[in-house]
Amino acid sequence: MAGTATLSLPIIDLSSPDRISTAKSIHQACVEYGFFYLVNHGVDEDFIKQAFDQSANFFSLPIEDKIKLNRKEYRGYTPLYAEKLDPSSLSKGDPKESYYIGPLTDTTSVRLNQWPSNELLPNWRPTMESLFWKILSAGKELLSLIALSLNLDENYFEKISALNKPEAFLRLLRYPGELGPNEEICGASAHSDYGMITPLLTNGVPGLQICKEKLKQPQEGEDVSHVEGAIIVNIGDMMERWTNCLYRSTLHRVMPTGKERYSVAFFMDPPSDCVVECFESCCSESSPPRFPPIRSGDYLNQRFKLTYDSERELKCSFQSKS
Repeated sequence: MAGTATLSLPIIDLSSPDRISTAKSIHQACVEYGFFYLVNHGVDEDFIKQAFDQSANFFSLPIEDKIKLNRKEYRGYTPLYAEKLDPSSLSKGDPKESYYIGPLTDTTSVRLNQWPSNELLPNWRPTMESLFWKILSAGKELLSLIALSLNLDENYFEKISALNKPEAFLRLLRYPGELGPNEEICGASAHSDYGMITPLLTNGVPGLQICKEKLKQPQEGEDVSHVEGAIIVNIGDMMERWTNCLYRSTLHRVMPTGKERYSVAFFMDPPSDCVVECFESCCSESSPPRFPPIRSGDYLNQRFKLTYDSERELKCSFQSKS
């Protein structure tokens, strides 16, 4: 992907009393871009700053402390180069480090999470737990509008149990600034997200680019500018599948800019036993379903395996150099 044009994404006001008009705007945004800004979402700007401060506190710890929380069951720390979002890339991995916090919606999932000790990072866990619930609340409200945008009942996702203990993951990300601009090295390789929707918070440092045409060669990236106080939302592959490709799951990447960059992604997915099959409003006799039904958990596991297939080798190599 190459290119530096700046994209003007639609702005969706979550607090608007005109839900029908808002749903129409979401429909247009998801058909044309697969990305939009969400404002008046209920996550306070001061709190977001606190969350970024706490994220920076963790990533500034010595590597010895971070490695003790190395990722297990998709929860915990992933070091630099441990992920490769584009399996076809010749790079050893993406130059970013991250921390996954899994669902807090049931006791079993909560127990699988790893947390830095309170002695090491006071108030870290409660801040991240609060951030999780705040974004989840905004995400649920947004999904009711997405349902309306598809000519479905606004409670449709609840009715199909997609929001019954959702598989929501909070992911803290840090992109080192010292790499500098390099077209051969992406902070996060070009990829589309796997699930329903992904709300994203950034600290204002640029780097996010999207490519609206997946099959176009060469792929051209367009910069996504920072809008103060807004959450960037993108449609995932599962939602594209649900809508019979009406809503697009758009390729995006993060390019290094020479500045350290922090972001928080919230992967909002249905429970693993939720069946993903084409919405009735998105198919017809002339436009039959393109994909067979599949359980959410089976679909996501297939996708994660591709991303993390080489992680064991990468981790062993990393630890041998530590």
